[in-house]
Amino acid sequence: MGEEPTIMAMHSSNKTPRDLGYRMPAEWEPHEAVWLAWPHDPVTFVKRIPQVEETYLQIIQALHGNEDVHLSVTDGRMRARVAESLGNGNVDLRRIHFHIYDHVDVWFRDYGPVFVIRPEESKLAMVHWVFNAWGGKYDALIKDTRIPALIHRELKIPCFTPGMALEGGSIDVNGRGTLLTTEQCLLNPNRNPGFTRGKIERRLMDYLGVRHIVWLKQGIEGDDTDGHIDDIARFVNPATVVCAYEEDEEDKNFPILHENYERLLAARDQDGNKLSVIKLPMPGVLQAEEVRLPASYANFYIGNRTVLVPAFGHANDAQVLDILQALFPDRKVMGIRCEDLVHGLGAIHCITQQQPAVI
Repeated sequence: MGEEPTIMAMHSSNKTPRDLGYRMPAEWEPHEAVWLAWPHDPVTFVKRIPQVEETYLQIIQALHGNEDVHLSVTDGRMRARVAESLGNGNVDLRRIHFHIYDHVDVWFRDYGPVFVIRPEESKLAMVHWVFNAWGGKYDALIKDTRIPALIHRELKIPCFTPGMALEGGSIDVNGRGTLLTTEQCLLNPNRNPGFTRGKIERRLMDYLGVRHIVWLKQGIEGDDTDGHIDDIARFVNPATVVCAYEEDEEDKNFPILHENYERLLAARDQDGNKLSVIKLPMPGVLQAEEVRLPASYANFYIGNRTVLVPAFGHANDAQVLDILQALFPDRKVMGIRCEDLVHGLGAIHCITQQQPAVI
């Protein structure tokens, strides 16, 4: 790849995205594209790479007709093989944009950029947070923190650098000024030691254009990210949140999710209004070698015309699809089987990152 890219701020001044009128749009707002990284790491997906590749094919087949796909591959050989596979799967390769980035793993939501827009001037920019592999848990994966710099070099859009560790899966926004996150993740000393809650909130406001933070407590069992929000609660419109909820009081997730649900019932949005909170069932216990996997239906991706929901072969799969279809009447809600993908400790939302359209 030659020399390592450098990150350039938009201005030599200290103005933040918020100062300049940028904001992070809600996921249901129009997309130009979705970003993904093709799976290849045998450590993440032990003996499951072919099955996970099939999951990727299904995701791209479902999305590419309504938004372009930017796809990271490690080298030219992988690019040729993946292009052949997609073509055989009736994917229109004109909608696929390959990038040779030599990524280590697939969790693009967490190490990729967060895109922000300035609607009044139809401008797109990106925020490059620090990725420290979820608090330094996986040294080999920290290399992926360079991916936003590579994207910046190609897209040539303004890039802002807050100097703070943050993963995209740890935040969710309603596009009107409210952000959801968890104390377990953002206040964890393994992310930004020495940062107070107030300092973290100020960075979120300055770089994502939000003005109100709703803090939930913690995430589900088996989640190695220290409580990412995209496994427990998601905005589905500016005033409505779906909240993962476990009905079995004997399940370890019951007290965790019950407290989060109660916090959401008491929460307000950016204008002081109560949120509508809808329970989203859980898919039961999935395990790998006696280790619980972080399986959750909340890890869905909202595309331009399609909502892709992780399915696990559980009786609650159909119920969840019905709940979400009622909430997204203008989109097709589809289940994608994710038993193999979740062995890597993530699902559909974790591997995707939307690039908003600027109109």
